[in-house]
Amino acid sequence: MTMEAAFFDLDKTVIAKPSIAAFGRPLRRQGFINRRTMLRTLIFQALYLQLGADERRLARIRESMLAVTRGWERERVMRAVRDALLPTIEPLIYSEALELMAEHRAAGHRVYLVSGAPEEIVRPLAELLGVDGCIASKAEVDEDGRYTGRVSLYADGPHKARAMVELAKTHELDLTASTAYSDSATDLPMLEIVGHPVAVNPDRVLAGIARERGWEIRNFTRPVRIRDRLSGRTSVLSTGLALALTALVLRAHSRRRHRLTTSPAPVGL
Repeated sequence: MTMEAAFFDLDKTVIAKPSIAAFGRPLRRQGFINRRTMLRTLIFQALYLQLGADERRLARIRESMLAVTRGWERERVMRAVRDALLPTIEPLIYSEALELMAEHRAAGHRVYLVSGAPEEIVRPLAELLGVDGCIASKAEVDEDGRYTGRVSLYADGPHKARAMVELAKTHELDLTASTAYSDSATDLPMLEIVGHPVAVNPDRVLAGIARERGWEIRNFTRPVRIRDRLSGRTSVLSTGLALALTALVLRAHSRRRHRLTTSPAPVGL
């Protein structure tokens, strides 16, 4: 028996800014990168957002980032990311994305994050959000546990779609009945292999394609702070606690809608 699934792109779909840029400051504090490297990364991200990213631009960005990581200890990077996870992303997670994840889980669907960002960032976020798993880029590591500066899997563009197909085979997922959410035209392969593609905060190219093909378009605008709801914990959440957090967001959203629908209409307008 096959199952339906929901696949969420990460940057500008689940979180409100590029994940690598979000973690730039914590990595700098840990001594992994200097100010010049961080500025260069932010410039690349700005060009990506303003100009779009074809395969050539993506390759340049990828090669630049991989060159920076050569020689880093993978375990140390993973610890730095986990320690910085909540302080870094707490103002960035869209409540609309949390609500949709909760709806899919309530309907019995599997939920996955799908991102070209490094696995060291995406996997802890997947655990934090209590989803079923993730697809992410994987950097090559040598026998000493250090990055070589090369990549073993780059999960972007058509690579995302291929990874989703493999995941569907392994977990008996019905892609034709499944949903995918993304903001970027570079994710067209990911959106095209599911039965229900949704453009979220779409770039200009994707917005045009979505309108032309009659795809659903959503705008996420409400990043939610979550640290205050975790009683000061900074460790990665269990699935149950993440789902409880999502339920709180849903209840708050429902109350706001109820107040809006029951409030008396303004007069004199």
